[in-house]
Amino acid sequence: MKNYRELNVWKNGVEIIKMTYQISEMIPSTEKFGILSQMTRAAVSIPANIAEGSSRNSEKDYVRFLQIALGLAFELQTYFIIVTELLWVSPKEIITIQKNWKKR
Repeated sequence: MKNYRELNVWKNGVEIIKMTYQISEMIPSTEKFGILSQMTRAAVSIPANIAEGSSRNSEKDYVRFLQIALGLAFELQTYFIIVTELLWVSPKEIITIQKNWKKR
């Protein structure tokens, strides 16, 4: 069993949640039960799957949960593309938020 709190990938996942919530504040409230919900759920699930996988006894199970987390990261990237295409958030704002969090 791995201590997930010591894993950089888990720590980065927590930072992704914070970035996602910053971005979500720019999305119309009418999307509360639509893309906004899906986006934040995907973000939260990234480190949650890493943590859950770290409790597994076999390396195969652990890798499977990491693969799920990676898939969720791709899903989240897709939501970021959608919100920029719908002009709810500018690509520049997303890049700025990402850069600010990388500095921390």
